[in-house]
This record gives sequence, C-alpha cells and structure tokens, in this order.
Amino acid sequence: MGMDFSVIGVGHCCQDSICVVEDYPPEDGSTHILSIDDSQGGGAVATALAAAARLGVSCAMMAHLGDDAIGDQIKSGFERCGVDTSLIRRIPGGRSSSSMVMVHPENGSRTKFPFRDALPPLDFDRAQRGALSRAKVVHLDGTRYENAVKAAEIARDAGVTVSLDGCSRQKDNALNLRLAALADILIMNAVYPFAVSGRTDREEALKFMAGLGEKKVVMMTAGSQGSYALIDGRMEHFPAFSVRAVDTTGAGDVFHGAFLARWLESRDIRQCIRFASAVSALKCLKPGGRSGIPTRQEAEAFLAAQSQ
Repeated sequence: MGMDFSVIGVGHCCQDSICVVEDYPPEDGSTHILSIDDSQGGGAVATALAAAARLGVSCAMMAHLGDDAIGDQIKSGFERCGVDTSLIRRIPGGRSSSSMVMVHPENGSRTKFPFRDALPPLDFDRAQRGALSRAKVVHLDGTRYENAVKAAEIARDAGVTVSLDGCSRQKDNALNLRLAALADILIMNAVYPFAVSGRTDREEALKFMAGLGEKKVVMMTAGSQGSYALIDGRMEHFPAFSVRAVDTTGAGDVFHGAFLARWLESRDIRQCIRFASAVSALKCLKPGGRSGIPTRQEAEAFLAAQSQ
C-alpha cells in the first residue's frame, strides 16, 4: 500500500518566470524588465498544494512532466514546498509547461504568457488510483480536462471529496457543466460562473452552479472585491483584506489551498473563507505565486491583528 495524503492535486503545474517591468507597453512597443525571478513554480492546482503544504497539510501532486530541465525545476520546487512528488510520472522527450509573468510594480497586477505542454493524459496506474481513493480531498482544475474528469470519477467512487478550481474552461460548455457537476467544493474565479451558467446576475449564477450535482461549497473569488458564497441558499459577500500588493500572481490558487487546509479542520464555511482570504492577502506581499505564502502561525497572527 502506498502513502496516504490529505490532499492530492491533479491539474496544471509549470515553471514561472516572474518579470517586474517598468510599465506594460502597447502592442509593438517596449519596456524594461527590472528584475527576473525564475525560481518559483506555478499552476492553479500546483500552487494551491504549495499553500496547503505550507499550512501543514500532507499533499501530493499527480501529473505528467517532461524529462527536461524545466520538469526538474518543477519537481524540485514541489519538494521544497513539502509537496510529495511520488505520483508524478516523467515523459521521455517531453517538454514541460512554463510561463512568463509580467508584473506591474505600481499595483502588483500581472499579465501571463503561458506555454502549455503537449504531454499525454495520465494513465492512472495502480499506485495513482489507490492514492486518489485514500485521499481526503482531490483538488482539480480544468486545464487537462480528461485528467480532471477521470480523477473526479475515481475519487467520487471512493467517497472522497472533490474540489474544483473553476478557472479554465472548455469551448464546449457541456464539458464544463459535466466537470462542475462532479465537484463537492466548487470555488470559481470571477468569470467562470457567468460563462458556464449563462446568467448575468451573480447570485443567480451561483445558484445555477449549486444545482449541478450535490455541493458542499459554492463560491467565487473576485480579487480586491473579495469573495461571494452561497450559504444556506443565500449569497453572502466577504470583503478582501486590504494590503499593499507587490504581486497578485497565484493569489486565487493560494486561496484554494488555504480554504482546503481549514476545511479539513472545520466545516464552517465563513471561517474557511476568512482564513483563506488572510493567507491569500499575505501572499501578495512578495513577488511570485509561492514566496509569500505564510505559515499557519503568520496567518493566525494576521487574523488576530485584524480583529483588534
């Protein structure tokens, strides 16, 4: 029998190059890069796992990586964050995903230029299936749709909670509806619920998404506007914590990881959102998606200070 993990992630992982620029130029223009940090990994599920692991949760990533130098960086980045890599498989001759991220120093906004790998879908070998079946939560995104759906089906058959980061969408909306219906915990970005539901009202969109299968959590994050969640059938707004952001890269991904870390301890949705909001805000104080992820002690201290 293999190792057991509280959270297993199946989704996008890449290597980021974080470039702080003087200004963002118009098309066919130019600007100066002030600094480059290519030491941090990225990807929606990957960064969520890095956050959960930083907060003390046992996590593992399940993915394909190329056998290239970028794949080596991604793998070692997981290991530095405390994320287990035994469920990662390397593909001979494959090229791993990478991303260029341009950060504006005035407000921390970021513009991404991702290269998505062309690696084959996961095989879900015996060790991977066993690990998914024994996890407490399987966390997904939709970047590799076939991987996400299969992992969700394996998890649900075993009674494991499925968490979906509603961010990436397929052109065929029926596929988005299918994947969303498999999620127990559905936390979406500010675009996903409107695009998938076809609704223009926020509460109506969330209620539509809540009707897709049986849901424990349905909510959306909206950056500096905070987040919105359906609780007891009604939408509630949760303001974001105010910080002077250096870089917002990965803030939403970190929110997912922190939410799951607290969810494993308490099913109080409001408490989970407040904790995740604090961790996400603190992350924005440093460049890149992972360097600013706080420890649990730092997050709790920040929350205590906010309550005074």
